[in-house]
Amino acid sequence: MKKEDLLKDEFLKQFKTGEDLMSFLKDIQRRGIEKILEGELDSHLDYSKYEQSKNTNFRNGYSTKNVRTSLGESKIKVPRDRDSSFNPMLIPKRKNMAEGLENIIISFYFKGMSNSDIEDQIQELYNFDISTSTISRITDRVTNES
Repeated sequence: MKKEDLLKDEFLKQFKTGEDLMSFLKDIQRRGIEKILEGELDSHLDYSKYEQSKNTNFRNGYSTKNVRTSLGESKIKVPRDRDSSFNPMLIPKRKNMAEGLENIIISFYFKGMSNSDIEDQIQELYNFDISTSTISRITDRVTNES
């Protein structure tokens, strides 16, 4: 499905109430958060899911976490690693707020920004450094879901 087709009238007709639309948006946001976290873990472990690795640290399932966003509260699955050394940048351990998440997802999906532009935006908005390879893995995860 093309991005342009997402908001066609036929698609929007399925939402009968504002509640239906909000539920859909929350689900899209939750799925986006989970895919970004998967991409962060890929970068942390330095291999993608289902790839072989000589690394001694492996994926170790998921934990659930309630996060608050501008769309309300959502329960997400956070990937874990065996060494417990994975600390997500998007929603750090022991934090439950995804501030500005919409800006990140919109940047990834709709602006068509380059990895270095995304890196600059994250540095500017959130004041932390993230490598272009990490950004590449995260955006690959998000775009490969479609």
